Amino acid sequence: MTSVALALPLADEQRLVAEAGRHGHRVVARCSGADDLAAQLETARPELAVAAAAPQYLSHRVVAACDAIGVRLLVVAGSMQERRFAATLGVVDPVDAPFEWATRRTPADVGVDEETRVRPARVTPAPVGADEPARRGAVVAVWGPAGAPGRTSLAIALAAELADAHATRRGGRAATIALADADTHAASIAPALGLLDEAPGFAAACRLAGSSALDPAQFERIAQQHRAGRGDIHVLTGLGRASRWPELTAERVSGVLTAARDWADVTVVDVAAGFEHDEELMTDLNAPRRNAATIEVLRSADLVVSVGAADPIGLSRYLRSHAELAELVEPDRVLTAINKVRSSAIGLNAAAQVKQTLARFGGIEATALVPWDPTAFDAALLSGRALLDAAPRSAARAAIRELAERVRGAAALVAQNRS
Repeated sequence: MTSVALALPLADEQRLVAEAGRHGHRVVARCSGADDLAAQLETARPELAVAAAAPQYLSHRVVAACDAIGVRLLVVAGSMQERRFAATLGVVDPVDAPFEWATRRTPADVGVDEETRVRPARVTPAPVGADEPARRGAVVAVWGPAGAPGRTSLAIALAAELADAHATRRGGRAATIALADADTHAASIAPALGLLDEAPGFAAACRLAGSSALDPAQFERIAQQHRAGRGDIHVLTGLGRASRWPELTAERVSGVLTAARDWADVTVVDVAAGFEHDEELMTDLNAPRRNAATIEVLRSADLVVSVGAADPIGLSRYLRSHAELAELVEPDRVLTAINKVRSSAIGLNAAAQVKQTLARFGGIEATALVPWDPTAFDAALLSGRALLDAAPRSAARAAIRELAERVRGAAALVAQNRS
């Protein structure tokens, strides 16, 4: 009977524990995370350790402990992103999720104990990222004026569509799609997706960038993965307390975006509405600026998706703010998405009226018109999921999916021209 230590999500752990005896295994440690597993390896001395390929359950310390004690390490990966994370730790052949005790052996499984009938992952001392191709990813900012036009909802839905569209078939390299919350006034991506934000990921990235220590491995450590369709979003959560905005200086934000291009294929950044320079009238010209993060993201982004609300007030705000945006961002880098399109606020043939208003008063061509669908967005918010998972047949989702295709093509072209 093989003694086993588990470091897996609760549902997988319970399933394997229930089936262990029937397959001739004895679970001697059920670990809550990587640090717990590393400690249990020293005391329980299992013959086999099974860990999920996620920062919560697997770490350099776990791999080193297994090597030192002689414990076979089996890593379970459910996506290409998880396989890539495992590779950064030197684990080059994790098994596919969901893991079963009776995993079939292959001819390559020479020397594996017949009793366990599983294939341990091979651990190599390869340097982090040695087998990864060089990236030059795109940065896409999602901005909109004050008045809740739906910036965050659209940023999440857009990142989810990109992750789903970029998901590759088994055996290929899935693209890395990141979603960052750089809103210094009211960060909300974490609660919208049901993620913990006690340790803001974007602020952590800024601190690492400030000390020139931000690299793909650090991104993988501080980002939280969120499943979206067939892919995963790597989320850098925003500030839990708005008073921490001085941590997001322009220099740090610029460093994060530069490093993100070498980590993610596309990084979607949600920013605050304001980018006024009134703060520069202060006596201390070297003091931090609360809108510096928004300004830096807009300046550095390959593409800006500007979001407006389809009602008289929302369109008025959008037209005024768009004129100011044009002073900061070149028009060929801006895609206009008008959200909450409905006849009840605009009148008959709302889509045509919105297009006419934008063209007449701002010379703006609407790239996407997202229909008013509060039921779908409420379902996504209630479940902490992206729109494509909560309401896949929503008319709003269909419009955002088309926008994602435009974003993917435009961002790739601009990023290629910049590199």
